[in-house]
Amino acid sequence: MTSPLTLHTGSRRKHAPQLPFVGDLTLTGARVHEFCGMARRSLALMLAHRLSGPVFWITPAWTAERLHAQGMQAFVDPGRLTFMTPKRPEDVLWVMEETLRAGIVPLVVADIPAPPALTPIRRLHLAAETGAKLTHNPILGVVLTPDAQGAPGVESRWQMHSAHEGDRSGWHLRCLRHRTDPPKEWHIRHGAGGFALTKPSQAA
Repeated sequence: MTSPLTLHTGSRRKHAPQLPFVGDLTLTGARVHEFCGMARRSLALMLAHRLSGPVFWITPAWTAERLHAQGMQAFVDPGRLTFMTPKRPEDVLWVMEETLRAGIVPLVVADIPAPPALTPIRRLHLAAETGAKLTHNPILGVVLTPDAQGAPGVESRWQMHSAHEGDRSGWHLRCLRHRTDPPKEWHIRHGAGGFALTKPSQAA
């Protein structure tokens, strides 16, 4: 089943693969997407759960926040992740760009303290397209940013916050930006079958 948020505009997007995301939602491959909100890292791990193969996770060396292996196990095998910690601010997006261009992994995540500008985002899109053509494999780039202010030029922007109820895990997911669709929102529940979308209590 294809999500109503699947992109079909533009010659490159018409032929770009649609990769599984959460529930029946998909993300356009060979492009860069943005996840924001307090649970943005959990959302990136949900995406990794739906994809196969290794994941490169880029975090600036000077930031204190790091993923905890035990906490990751509910989402994905920690052994699939390779962590990269550039020491200079200018190297963070450069490492992401070069990794996307090489096309060696299906998912590259950059956990950054502020949204990138338009020019770096365009470079990341081009790098993802180059890597996909080089390896003939779908590739996704994801930038994680703290808030919903947003990076210009990203293919889509998603915000997620925790909405746990007692010992039952849950999240509130919103699509804040999409090239063809208005904002929408869902609840996510974690069950025996994985992460499932449910109807929100209030429409977007």
